[in-house]
Amino acid sequence: MFAPNIYAQRRQQLIENIDSGLILLLGNELSPMNCEDNTYAFRQDSSFLYYAGIDLHHLAIIIDVDQGDTTLFGVDLTVEGVVWTGPQPTMREYADRSGIELSADYGQLSKVLQKANAQGRKVHFLPPYRPENKILLHQLLNIPINNLQESVSVELIKAIVAQRSVKSNEEIIEMEKAVNITADMHVAAMRAARLGIKEAELAGMVEGMAISSGGQLAYPVILTVNGQTLHNHYHGNTLTSGKMVLGDFGASSSMHYAGDITRTFPVDKKFTQQQREIYNIVLAAENEVIDALKPGVSYYEMHEKSATIITEGLKELGLMRGNTQEAVRAGAHALFFPHGLGHMIGLDVHDMEDIGEDYVGYDKTIQRNPLFGFKSLRLGRKLEPGFVITVEPGIYFIPELITMWESENKHANFINYPALGQYLDFGGIRIEDNVMITQDSHRVLGTPIPKTITEVENIRAGS
Repeated sequence: MFAPNIYAQRRQQLIENIDSGLILLLGNELSPMNCEDNTYAFRQDSSFLYYAGIDLHHLAIIIDVDQGDTTLFGVDLTVEGVVWTGPQPTMREYADRSGIELSADYGQLSKVLQKANAQGRKVHFLPPYRPENKILLHQLLNIPINNLQESVSVELIKAIVAQRSVKSNEEIIEMEKAVNITADMHVAAMRAARLGIKEAELAGMVEGMAISSGGQLAYPVILTVNGQTLHNHYHGNTLTSGKMVLGDFGASSSMHYAGDITRTFPVDKKFTQQQREIYNIVLAAENEVIDALKPGVSYYEMHEKSATIITEGLKELGLMRGNTQEAVRAGAHALFFPHGLGHMIGLDVHDMEDIGEDYVGYDKTIQRNPLFGFKSLRLGRKLEPGFVITVEPGIYFIPELITMWESENKHANFINYPALGQYLDFGGIRIEDNVMITQDSHRVLGTPIPKTITEVENIRAGS
């Protein structure tokens, strides 16, 4: 945990941005895997972590905006509980660690909310994403489960997004820990890959590294020779000559701050000429976007910039044609680059996505573009100092999508379909780094992770 005053200051800032009422933040519960006592690994709610820092199930806090105080609700362990878990701090001790003024038994939570309801006081809560908390909110607030989304506090969502979007120095330290662990995981995968092994051997190795570092995975490992499938979590393929390995995985620090890095490397010791040509286009898109990042820059424009660089590169290879700007505006590039350039990252790998992606990534000045490719851009707004974002352009050759578009003669004035035949088994390439926006520029987080062709090939050669 951070120092108690950090959590107290965060809550005070939140109070100043909410008009009145109570703010209810629920922690997460244990979730059974196949029986009550055999649970999935616990992951605390990120907003609860941000404002309280306590990484324990069955907790809630109420922040009284009008009184200016906070109450922690939980249950102290009995001796029988200690037998199974060992001795644990009391709720009062946990409250002190978070700078929380008051503590109460969890059973009092319902009574406090009932009293607020009787007084006509507003209870602000965030969109629930766990079924356990949906049921609990229904019970506590007497709101039908299917109507919870309509009753969430947009005022609270906007206040939290504004606050959590700007990372403090303490948070950046945690994020760099995560990125540096992630760097070790990627380099280890590059070194260990060899002909004939299963993807699972590499996936298991990097997951073990995340856990042995004292943290966890920030998200399920993507490690595949079929990189054309964007979120490919299958690890049963064998590494064979001529293929590439796309690894998109990251560690979270012990305090749950995430790293999110992607590297692509050949199964062989060197890239083929075809792989080299596509790789350098993706690398140019990533490097040029990173170089352009600074406060005030629209990330939507950065997405367009990456799409433009990719289109130009594919035109040089004879795979696209026509006017580049027109092709990008029409979305023709999305055949090869169907996802967004990046997203916010912090306590969540897609930061605050649980409370509303459009609130996080867009605002009144810029709205989401519904066009294929553009609609998957999670972040479009202007960048501000303290934002931490991912930059992850890619080029993919997806046979099913190519076949469909060609059958529809879609964007035929921009796409040279006959030339794509020799790329149908190519796979995909993505390169990704995590970047903090500074007061007047940017900084790539963590120690540099090999990504030039020379650097990658040197690692693959054992250098």
